[in-house]
Amino acid sequence: MREFRTLSLRKKYKRSVMTIGEKTEMSDERLDDFMGRANATYYGNCNPFSDFITSPEISQIFGEILGGWVAVVKQHLPRGPFMLAEAGPGRGTLMSDALRLLQRVPDIMAAIEVHLVETSPRLRQIQKEALAAFDIKPVWHDRIESLPAMPFVFLGNEFLDALPVRQFVRCSEVACGWKERWVRGENFVLHEASDLPAELLLREAEEGEIVEISPAMLHVAEWLGNRLKNGMGAALLIDYGPSRSAPGDSLQALHNGRPADPLMKPGEADLTVHVDFEAIGRKASSAGARCFGPVTQGNFLSELGASARLEQLCRAAPDQAATLRTGLDRLMAPDRMGHLFKVLALTSPNMMKPPGF
Repeated sequence: MREFRTLSLRKKYKRSVMTIGEKTEMSDERLDDFMGRANATYYGNCNPFSDFITSPEISQIFGEILGGWVAVVKQHLPRGPFMLAEAGPGRGTLMSDALRLLQRVPDIMAAIEVHLVETSPRLRQIQKEALAAFDIKPVWHDRIESLPAMPFVFLGNEFLDALPVRQFVRCSEVACGWKERWVRGENFVLHEASDLPAELLLREAEEGEIVEISPAMLHVAEWLGNRLKNGMGAALLIDYGPSRSAPGDSLQALHNGRPADPLMKPGEADLTVHVDFEAIGRKASSAGARCFGPVTQGNFLSELGASARLEQLCRAAPDQAATLRTGLDRLMAPDRMGHLFKVLALTSPNMMKPPGF
């Protein structure tokens, strides 16, 4: 988890905003292009685990709970092979913990095909080592679009937050009512907005307020919605952000484990934004999926028996009880990750409500 994400959307780093009329030899870059380029370099060349820690690394209970969720959902899929896919699998810890639980259900392990969406060769090798103990042959993909068409369960934990966004500023002085933030060097510049996303027309904002739209996140939601409409499956998306769309600049950066200016040293810092769960649910629903939630991560884990699992682990390893309790509290407490992080489920139209919702 990027700890400082629990702060308000008020920016710690105040950047000047230049006008287009100012003389410069620098070329301007739209924010989503800047963010996509910077994060591709960062995840390809840097060690993200030195900057942040995610839920599966904090407590094994997280991955085990998701493994249990997969087992329940599989009961509503057709008999035979099914795909368990994860986007942004990090070290492979979540998948490893989930599979360790699923091993208790031989029928599921006999039918499972594991697919991982990961572009970094270095991370792929770490994931391969993490899953070596299981009798599976994971398949890696650069893009979700190459995932095979078959019954599936899709997991995405802290995957959406790293996808690029565009930022629009409400401005009455231009005909379209919006200007767009671009990047010039270490500053933002405002361009008169063109090619306005349809999602922007659904947003309300006061003069000068910023609205974030992520075409990449909406593409994932639409792709999942179409895949679920045309086949049996379910998706679980876990990330941090508000339940309802709201104006605000949430672009943040971590460099060497500390908050940093997001426009400084592109490719050396982890750039993230808050996830707009309302927009994602709306896009997936319009594409044909059923949408459940979002619910808070704390409530989701509680509903699926995280506390009971904690007590089992504490009885089995009393010398580790304090560490186990601290880890789960970090995931569930309202003033920590329990409230800021949300869980959204998408399913095929004829599937029943999944557990936790």
